[in-house]
Amino acid sequence: MPRALWLLIIGMAVNVIGSSFLWPLNTIYIHDYLGKSLSVAGIVLMLNAGATVIGNLFGGNLYDKLGGYKSILLGIGISLLALVGLTIWHSWPSYVVFLTIVGFGTGIIFPSMYAMAGSVWREGGRKSFNALYVAQNLGVAVGTALGGIVADYSFQLIFLANTIMYVIFLFIAVFGYKGIVVDSAKRETNTKTAPTIKSKANLQALLIISTGYLLCWVAYVQWTTTIASYTQEINITLTQYSLLWTINGALIVLGQPVLNGILKHLSASLKVQILIGIAIFIISFIVAGNAGAFTGFLAAMIILTIGEMFVWPAVPTLAFALAPKGREGFYQGIVNSTATGGRMIGPLLGGVIVDLYSMSALFTILIGLFIIAIVTTLIYDRHLKTQEQVTVKAL
Repeated sequence: MPRALWLLIIGMAVNVIGSSFLWPLNTIYIHDYLGKSLSVAGIVLMLNAGATVIGNLFGGNLYDKLGGYKSILLGIGISLLALVGLTIWHSWPSYVVFLTIVGFGTGIIFPSMYAMAGSVWREGGRKSFNALYVAQNLGVAVGTALGGIVADYSFQLIFLANTIMYVIFLFIAVFGYKGIVVDSAKRETNTKTAPTIKSKANLQALLIISTGYLLCWVAYVQWTTTIASYTQEINITLTQYSLLWTINGALIVLGQPVLNGILKHLSASLKVQILIGIAIFIISFIVAGNAGAFTGFLAAMIILTIGEMFVWPAVPTLAFALAPKGREGFYQGIVNSTATGGRMIGPLLGGVIVDLYSMSALFTILIGLFIIAIVTTLIYDRHLKTQEQVTVKAL
């Protein structure tokens, strides 16, 4: 891998380590420490995610116009200022204001990181996106492991730790990303596409696959919201809950190379890869819905992790393959905003369902969402096929 990609990987890991101190514990903090209902917690996280959606779209367009370096610095600057405020003022309602601003700032960063990764190592194909995905989950593993321990000692230190990691990320970006030069020439190696691709058909395909992607995220985010709160009700400690995410990240870091080898051997298309992942998601939520102790949730998390290893890297890879020349940032912005949209809708939807009905009702609805995601994945490329396009292959 080129040096520029390594710098992006390191920056991504540091960024996610910082945010992972806080995001798995947001609902617990709002519900248990600030004394708000799950529905209110869902609204707060919806505001944070909504701001991130706006940041994703803004950041993607900014990348296409100004490049990744300036876009990333702007996002870091906004996030860092908000985190300083959150470290000082984290009571109600200042917590809501600063958390929303953090969402906007971080939203600007991610499309540029992914677009730059795809551009600096075009011949690597999906390997660039897998590398960032692994870096993210290494950050999750480290951040959640430390976050649970710190939160048990003092929740206030969580905000300071997040801020410190963003200061480190700022230094990495300032001194490492300025020299990264990318161009918007469309890659042709390691993916199979038709010689001519109509932007309208490609955008339609991306929006359809992104719909299913959003529904998967609506379900997935329950692990950091309603399921997180539920684990506290059945006497699973914060340390044990954080350990679930540490295992999640560790499995991805260790298992992704194995998965890459399996997919390469099977020559599986990205479409098949996503379908397999969604099916595994369904199994995970069936297990979680019947779990009553830590071991049950541990098994569900392991299965969930396998599923996300199939799905999460595949969609940005597909978006990069579909993106017309000079619109890589915009397409990555759509993908990132879709994921964030799921994180925006999920907490509120989950909180309302649990408050009005029950956790078992929630799990039933979530499985239904996965089934819809399977349908969107099956049909997303039907217009591409009419143009004699070849399904993008996983590398």
